[in-house]
Amino acid sequence: MPLLHAAILGVIQGLTEVFPISSSAHLVIIPWLLGWRYQGVTFDVALHIGTALAFLAYFSGDWVKLIGAFFKKNKSAGDNLFGYIIVGTIPAGVAGLLLEKKADQVFRSPKLILSAMAVFAVVLWLADRFGKKAKSIDQINLSAAIKIGCAQILALVPGVSRSGITITAGLAEGFSREASARFTFLLATPIVFAAGVLKLHKLHAGDFNTAFWAGVAASAISGFFAIKFFLIFVKRFSLNIFVIYRIAAAVFLLFVIFMRHG
Repeated sequence: MPLLHAAILGVIQGLTEVFPISSSAHLVIIPWLLGWRYQGVTFDVALHIGTALAFLAYFSGDWVKLIGAFFKKNKSAGDNLFGYIIVGTIPAGVAGLLLEKKADQVFRSPKLILSAMAVFAVVLWLADRFGKKAKSIDQINLSAAIKIGCAQILALVPGVSRSGITITAGLAEGFSREASARFTFLLATPIVFAAGVLKLHKLHAGDFNTAFWAGVAASAISGFFAIKFFLIFVKRFSLNIFVIYRIAAAVFLLFVIFMRHG
């Protein structure tokens, strides 16, 4: 794989895994539009590991505090957040194991992707517009963690967006944009990391080439700065720009499909 292609796809993965616009959709559609050959499981592993490293690096301090708070004797309600993250991870983890092959094959249709991009853009807008946005991340409870975790299952369909659907669920539960985004990224860390690690056994020594590490590095660096930007952004602005982008991307994709196939 050309290094430039690896770097470009790595940057795309890092940005779109964080922003609520669907990384899986972009990683299917952009090579399809440009005529690039799908790189298969090797590069999927590289991109997932890169993004997981970005999440781990950015939230390393948070993880230390969360784990310490969870295991201390006299806990307050907010000290259970680590446990809620574990619980919230289970639904998507189980669904991912059961539906991995279908997600890699059946769910890669451009028509399905554009439909998911548009439909869940509207769902995101509704949650952002009408959600109360009153709760902080310390107010997440078991019920909210389960609901947000179950919503993450929908992200198996390219175009839905892991961050998009979990932020949507958080907003629907009355959490602020920042709380929804922060919990989303904490919840995504074990899922994204596991998605890469569980496929490592399929790789051979020769797969760990320069393009592989370029993808890891580009994904990690772009992901880290995307997290930093997004958490600042949601404190000041609505998510309308991402809603507009998703709908515009869906319309553009529909136009391309029409032009290619009539």
